Amino acid sequence: MQRQLVDYALARRSTLARLRAGQMALSDVCDGDTYLLRAAKFHGQITQRPCPVCRKEQVTLVSWVFGGAGGAPSGTARTDSEITALATSSPEFTVHVVEVCRTCRWNYLVQSYVAGVARPEKKPRPATKRSRVAK
Repeated sequence: MQRQLVDYALARRSTLARLRAGQMALSDVCDGDTYLLRAAKFHGQITQRPCPVCRKEQVTLVSWVFGGAGGAPSGTARTDSEITALATSSPEFTVHVVEVCRTCRWNYLVQSYVAGVARPEKKPRPATKRSRVAK
């Protein structure tokens, strides 16, 4: 179950508009590193959406897990099925979904959300009376 979903579509649209208007260099947005491209190849989910920059291939979504996900190292790419399995038995963790083009190296954070077993809310401690010190 996804909670606290944040969608970055408006920021993405703004970045692409600035790129097309010449306010940003191509190297500013097409800077995916080798580790990200490898994660897209082995852990990503190919979409039907073409790359918004080069339009040569469909973008791939890569999900990165951060936090205490059942002993899984924080900052690792996971498939959707792995995240679903972690979400049923692990404490809360954050997932960042990045859109990647393996041809031109475009990459952009498209959404983030919290998954995993929710921590029970802590009840506030009752106020205690403090003894007054005579002055």
